[in-house]
Amino acid sequence: QVTELVLDNCRSSNGEIEGLNDSFKELQFLSMANVELTSLAKLPTLSKLRKLELSDNVISGGLEVLAERCPNLTYLNLSGNKIKDLGTVEALQNLKNLKSLDLFNCEITNLEDYRDSIFELLQQITYLDGFDQEDNEAPDSEDDDDEGDEDDDDDENEAGPPGEYEEDDDEDDGASDLGEGEEEEEVGLSYLMKEEIQDEEDDDDYVEGGDEEEEAEGVRGEKRKREPEDEGEEEED
Repeated sequence: QVTELVLDNCRSSNGEIEGLNDSFKELQFLSMANVELTSLAKLPTLSKLRKLELSDNVISGGLEVLAERCPNLTYLNLSGNKIKDLGTVEALQNLKNLKSLDLFNCEITNLEDYRDSIFELLQQITYLDGFDQEDNEAPDSEDDDDEGDEDDDDDENEAGPPGEYEEDDDEDDGASDLGEGEEEEEVGLSYLMKEEIQDEEDDDDYVEGGDEEEEAEGVRGEKRKREPEDEGEEEED
């Protein structure tokens, strides 16, 4: 049931990896980079394999095995191996589904018109060493996936977590309720204050009135006292 297997930096024994056999029928991706492989003679039959990484080994030939045992390959990385001439690569013509081939850091790349020769020899491939014939870079499926995840994250951020707006509304309602209560309180206090002020003014008026009456009575008393005195003086005169 394994579909992906990475054996990078393991050590091969007599050109094979111990435990890698025909039982991996569902395998679609296999990576054996830097495992000191000298040939592919002992590669098991992997009919569903689509991507094969064989970089940084010492493979110099015998590529015809790939068409027999991995007929559905679409991607093959042979960079950093001992491949020197076009005759070695010619064996890949039988990989009819092959779309991408990597021969970077192999001696064959030093040949004159290397790229044109490979594209002419293997007409089924679209990308050589990561670029097509027009020097357009091959798309990276992992980068595409990451971009898709970023877009999803942006959408989620824009949309906001569910319930957030509801909470905000509740807070606003609570604040408005408090505001109304405060207004009512303020109105009640100011109303009471006005009443108290009016009561005080009435009391002052009353007190002032009483003082005026008392003063008037005092004046009258003085007049009464003076009148007899004045009369007595007149009699003496």
